[in-house]
Amino acid sequence: MRSLYDFIVKPLGEEYDNEITIGDKKLVLNTKIESFKFVNNVAEVVEVPVAFNTPIKKGDLIIIHHNVFRTFYDMKGVKKKSRSNFINGLYFCALDQVYLYKRNNKWKSINSRCFVKPLEDKNSLEVVKEKKLIGILKIGNSFLEALGITEGSVVGYTPNGEYDFIVEKERLYCMKSNDIVIKYGNKENEVEYNPSWASSS
Repeated sequence: MRSLYDFIVKPLGEEYDNEITIGDKKLVLNTKIESFKFVNNVAEVVEVPVAFNTPIKKGDLIIIHHNVFRTFYDMKGVKKKSRSNFINGLYFCALDQVYLYKRNNKWKSINSRCFVKPLEDKNSLEVVKEKKLIGILKIGNSFLEALGITEGSVVGYTPNGEYDFIVEKERLYCMKSNDIVIKYGNKENEVEYNPSWASSS
């Protein structure tokens, strides 16, 4: 059973990720289905598409778009699964809904996407402890490598092109290669910023 153009996937765990662990306690953060922030976006590949080849293999873990597993209420108030829902807990997932895949215990990006870790703003007068539009490239791609921008580089990026993901208890910004506009050099004295709520998830 394979789809022509889509991956067939299942969630790693439940469709929603509504709890975090703080110490030895579990805290429920959300009891509603409306917020996309709490939709699980880690999936296991059950089958790969027939029509084209990708580096992603059956059994791989992938990071996907939150709408794949999302539940919603229609105009009549009827609770429904996403249009990606297939059968028996399986879902269709298009290639452009896949952001990362895991190989040899390392996350790798798909196509032109990359992931940047924000940096800590050391200015004690700032309320927001994260530097604006600057971070460390954590997961790169071949497009950036061809420009000499490798993982570990401190980069600047354009506003409004980044989307935050929690990848193994680390908040990263997903963006496209074209959103990276400057390379500042290597990490040196910079400190990565990871909010406490991300590392508790």
